[in-house]
Amino acid sequence: MLNAGIITVSDKGSQGKREDLSGPVIAEMLAGAAIQIKQTLIIPDEVDQIQQAIIKFADVEKLDLILTTGGTGVSPRDLTPDATLKVLDKEVPGMAEAMRIASMKITPHAMISRAVAGIRGRSLIINLPGSPKGAKENLSVVLPALQHAIEKMKGDDRDCATSL
Repeated sequence: MLNAGIITVSDKGSQGKREDLSGPVIAEMLAGAAIQIKQTLIIPDEVDQIQQAIIKFADVEKLDLILTTGGTGVSPRDLTPDATLKVLDKEVPGMAEAMRIASMKITPHAMISRAVAGIRGRSLIINLPGSPKGAKENLSVVLPALQHAIEKMKGDDRDCATSL
């Protein structure tokens, strides 16, 4: 069974001025996919705090999957992708591209998403939007690939190709 952590990035949420609605939606979807939630956290839109949270979840907690929600747009306080990129060992751009492509079918605003996905150690990190609807839609795009991606990331050397 895979284990995961959810980091909600929200200035107002971290101050108790806004209820975290996207974190629980993500947790429910992961539970439905038999992925165990080990850690959740609500932090402000601060690069150092986002980096520290991702590093702790990846390096200390050794979580298979780390999902962030919030801070993926273009407003001055949307810093999640910037912080994430600084702590990744390598990017997995196809996941972010797939989320944007699927989201573009729903709203043209998807083109301003700066969400990224990548690997730190043996943890897969994916940025999701902060809205519950956006988080759910984006997670549903990558959910079918998570098990395989994490197995490969952890060293599974079986061939990916199927025979014809």
